[in-house]
Amino acid sequence: MFTGIIQGTGRLIEKRTAGGGITFRIEAGFDLQEPSVGESIAVNGVCLTAYSFQGRSFLADVSPETLSRTTLGDLTVGGRVNMERALRLADRLGGHIVSGHVDCVARVLEKCLVGEFTVFTFSLPGAVDRYLVEKGSVTIDGISLTVNSCSSGRFSVSIIPHTLKETTLGHLLKGGMVNVELDIIGKYVEKLLSVQDKSPTSSEVEGINPGFLAQHGFY
Repeated sequence: MFTGIIQGTGRLIEKRTAGGGITFRIEAGFDLQEPSVGESIAVNGVCLTAYSFQGRSFLADVSPETLSRTTLGDLTVGGRVNMERALRLADRLGGHIVSGHVDCVARVLEKCLVGEFTVFTFSLPGAVDRYLVEKGSVTIDGISLTVNSCSSGRFSVSIIPHTLKETTLGHLLKGGMVNVELDIIGKYVEKLLSVQDKSPTSSEVEGINPGFLAQHGFY
């Protein structure tokens, strides 16, 4: 579990195919204090399992499924990535609840300056745009952001100068692709409501009585 508050950026220093997937060696731009083999680290918003630590670098395997649903396969050696280590129970939840499980890939439709802020407009597949709400949360390449506005198939976010400088968004151009994770709370609420809709109606429940049970051999 993550918060979407980027701890720093890193770079891809090695990339090789392995078992139908890809193995990365990633070097963090900050100290990885007390690294633990098998710990989760979000790389551009994708939860990866880290192992074989060497100083600030580690290996992580990326499965074919992850490659098909994210932009990680397009990374090149030397490329910069956003990084966040997993949330600890004692940490502040400065962003929002982020699982590191990417929902879709989105394209930058527009990038413009509004005063000192940079406003990005992204595309979004129609199958998932119902999970976005204005002033709600969204994760872009691992960064917790607030939705400025949203409509069918698109949404926009406003980036402060600090975030633009400290993450990969400063290099993101029109036409670029990003990983998107939508607010997990909305997905769980939808699931719970859909189960409720399929529950027996009151008339169906009332039909289960001693006569019904006797008829079907329960007593």
